[in-house]
Amino acid sequence: MSEHSIPLRTPLYDEHVRAGAKLIEFGGWEMPVFYSSIIEEHLAVREKVGVFDISHMGQILVAGPAAARFLNRVLSNQIGQLTVGHGQYTMLLNETGGVIDDLLIYQLGQEQYFLVVNAAKIEEDHAWLVQHRIAGVEIANESENYAGLAVQGPQAAELLQRYLGRELPPRNGIIEVILDGIAILVARTGYTGEDGAEIFFPAPEAAQVWQKILALGARPAGLGARDTLRLEVSYPLNGSDLSPQRTPLEAGLGFFVDLEKTDLIGRDALLAQKNNGIPTRLVPFTMIGKTPPPRSHYPVLIDDLVVGETSSGGLSPSLNQGIGLAYLPRDKSAVGTGIEIDIRGRRYPALVSKKPLYKKS
Repeated sequence: MSEHSIPLRTPLYDEHVRAGAKLIEFGGWEMPVFYSSIIEEHLAVREKVGVFDISHMGQILVAGPAAARFLNRVLSNQIGQLTVGHGQYTMLLNETGGVIDDLLIYQLGQEQYFLVVNAAKIEEDHAWLVQHRIAGVEIANESENYAGLAVQGPQAAELLQRYLGRELPPRNGIIEVILDGIAILVARTGYTGEDGAEIFFPAPEAAQVWQKILALGARPAGLGARDTLRLEVSYPLNGSDLSPQRTPLEAGLGFFVDLEKTDLIGRDALLAQKNNGIPTRLVPFTMIGKTPPPRSHYPVLIDDLVVGETSSGGLSPSLNQGIGLAYLPRDKSAVGTGIEIDIRGRRYPALVSKKPLYKKS
């Protein structure tokens, strides 16, 4: 998207305006960053239940007799582990093993797969898939046809069960529910470290579904709370912590890469990196004492030497201290390592920490 382009709007834009949301541009979309305050919305998700508009995220359908074989080549995880009604976290990799996008894939039918991709990567992901498509595979970008909500928090499952009139699928499971004539895909996943589900449905029904979820007691939450929630559990953000220049091994996501797959795109580069020693690691850190919140691209120092930089950061409402993620040399990335973060020209102490940074009591 060029700097002069008009940001896209989700089908819930009018609902956000009506609710008094503070709107910002994010990944080419005009999205709510908060409605009341980031801290209030964050704590609502940690303690009760919140709802996020995720209609900006993309949906790509891949189907056909060769779909599984094709997806196993272009995606990092082992597609053969999936069965109908289940999903997994995975990544789209380039030839150098870098992360084009991280995404969720669900198997809807014997030869049908549903990919949920990051908003800023929809066109790029679709083009990459089409570029590598083989015979017996159909690829359709259905993003404009879907709206989506993430309902998250300790009370999310109970709220959704009241709304849907049935039990939710198990973790990483997906089901289709027909409600008031609306076909709703219900996926037991999320990006907050809390229980809940992400639901996808036809875009024209967005306002109706949103209003019903709010009426059942969910609090609307914006991108600000989404970011602090995911940081507390050390979930990486594409475009900040993940990029085409960084591999899943550097990002600590090797668990989601099956290097036994001999035709996986990027495999040779990843094997070489694994055999030669991973040079840098993405690690969580915790600021010590009261400090300004860290942000992305701040220098990280050890003994007066710049050894890396932060990839994301902020103030943790649950912990009431600054936290973040940073790429550091492997030999300086052990839990407990003392570091300094240069925040606008002044250094503040921090510690490389164990993930997740926030654990439920």
